Amino acid sequence: MRLDDEQESSNFEVQDGRSGGFGGGGLGGGLGMLLPLIGSRFGCGGIVVVLIILAVMGVNPLNLLGGGGIAPQQQSAPASSDPKQLSDIQHWSLKVLGSTERVWGQVFQESGQKYQPTILSFYSQAGTSGCGAAQSAMGPFYCPNDQKVYLDTDFFTELQQRFGAPGDFAQAYVIAHEVGHHVQDLEGTLGQVNKQQRAVSEAQGNALQVRVELQADCYAGVWAKRTGLMEAGDLEEGMKAAQSIGDDTLQKAAGRRPVPESFTHGSSEQRMEWLRRGLDSGDPAQCDTFGRGA
Repeated sequence: MRLDDEQESSNFEVQDGRSGGFGGGGLGGGLGMLLPLIGSRFGCGGIVVVLIILAVMGVNPLNLLGGGGIAPQQQSAPASSDPKQLSDIQHWSLKVLGSTERVWGQVFQESGQKYQPTILSFYSQAGTSGCGAAQSAMGPFYCPNDQKVYLDTDFFTELQQRFGAPGDFAQAYVIAHEVGHHVQDLEGTLGQVNKQQRAVSEAQGNALQVRVELQADCYAGVWAKRTGLMEAGDLEEGMKAAQSIGDDTLQKAAGRRPVPESFTHGSSEQRMEWLRRGLDSGDPAQCDTFGRGA
C-alpha cells in the first residue's frame, strides 16, 4: 500500500506493560453480554491462535463465556500518547488508522453524520482493556466497552511466518477489520446482535456472530477501495489473509473436521467473498450480511 504520504492518526495510546495489572481476572461477564465481543476478541488476529488451541482441546469458545453478572472493573495499565515512544511498525499502523479515519469520515459525512474515531491501544505481550485482559495470543481485537482497538504488533510476524499471509496489505486488513467492528458499534449493530443472541441457542448465536464478522470483512474492503492507496499485489495479499483465517481452514489445521455450527467468523470462502464485495463496490450498503445472508 502507498502509505508514505498518509497522515498518522493521533488517536492512540501505548500501554506500559511493566506496571499496572489485570485487576479483574480475565473477561468475566455473562454470555449474552460478551457474545458480540467474540469476533473482535478472537477476530482477524485472535481466532488464528485461540480457535486452534480450543479446537485441539475440543472446546467451543462460546462455552468459555458462561457465568452471570457484570464484567469486573479492570485496573488500567499506565498509557502514553507520546509519538516518540513508537516503533516503526506502530507509526505504520497509525498511518493505516489515519486512512480509516479519512475514509469513514467521508462515508459518515455522506449520510449527514459525524464519524467518531476509535483509539488504537498498543500493548506488548499483555495489557488491559475495557473488556478484560489483553494478551498477545488473542491477537488484535475491538472492545465496545471503551471503543478501542487493541493491538500487539508482534502479531504481524505471526500472520506472515506461521499462517502464510505476508504483506503490508494483509496487516492493514487486520486493522481495518477491527475498525470495521467500531463502525458496527457506532451504527448500533453490535448492540442489536447482542440482544438477539441473548434469546437464541448457541448455534444460532454463532450464526449471528458470523454475520458480524463477515460484515467487518466487507467494511475492510470498503476502506481499501476508498483509500486509493492499493498497489499491485495488494488484492492477492488480502485474499490470502482472509483465506488463512477462515474457521474451516483453522479447524482443519488443528486436525479437526470443520463443524459449521461452531463457526464464529465464517469459512475461508465466505471471508474472501465479503472482503472482495467491499473491495469491488466501495459501498457499505453492499455489506448487509444480515439482510442478504452470509
